[in-house]
Amino acid sequence: MKTLLPKIPEQIVRLFLVFVVLAGGILLLSLLLPPTLTEDALYNKATIERESARTIRHAGSDVCADCHDEYTVVKGGYHRNLSCETCHGPASEHAEDPMERNPRMPRLREHCARCHTYDPSRPTGFPQISPAAHNPLKPCVGCHNPHDPRPPTVPHECKACHAEIARTKALSPHVLLDCTTCHTVPDAHRETPRLVASTIPVDRTFCGKCHGEDSSVKDTPKIDLFVHGEKYLCWQCHYPHMPEVE
Repeated sequence: MKTLLPKIPEQIVRLFLVFVVLAGGILLLSLLLPPTLTEDALYNKATIERESARTIRHAGSDVCADCHDEYTVVKGGYHRNLSCETCHGPASEHAEDPMERNPRMPRLREHCARCHTYDPSRPTGFPQISPAAHNPLKPCVGCHNPHDPRPPTVPHECKACHAEIARTKALSPHVLLDCTTCHTVPDAHRETPRLVASTIPVDRTFCGKCHGEDSSVKDTPKIDLFVHGEKYLCWQCHYPHMPEVE
């Protein structure tokens, strides 16, 4: 007598076997693991005990305020968001025995370069330099107070902070334009660039001063502002620092 049950596809059988193996493996693993890894209460207790047994290496910046006036300088300067131990290393031993245990005193260029070597991923306005070109071979602390690293002179060139844009613009049709042609730069922007921003054009008519059909500026591509690009802003299609036209 022939069975009326449909034949189970081979793919379903294989999938079922994989599921059984995985379920069995998980069950076996849960049985082999110690209770400290499977029970929350025991796991939390073991973790607290393990971490509490570690040797305390950091003292915390607040401890530094008791003896070092530099603490106040740091909190009012550009490094205010850094812990003292970021640069000076773990200081618990120094806090317990300040006369015999001294923290490290980083004076080499390589230390400052960890944060201030040019990196395009860092935010605009973050002080960045090329160690090979910026006062080569001289220690950073020779010009900058590490606790309040204000530059000896305020940068006057935009490329001091906007090096990537400056390199792009140097190869573009806008190479002869000063940055202030399109941007108004308050003096305060040079000192606190994250708090006081420069202005940027906000409408199509700004570019139209040079590129509109009725513009008196010579030797620039001209377009009809009322037709070209319709409602879109110019910089939605053309990168202003490299305004290539296809």
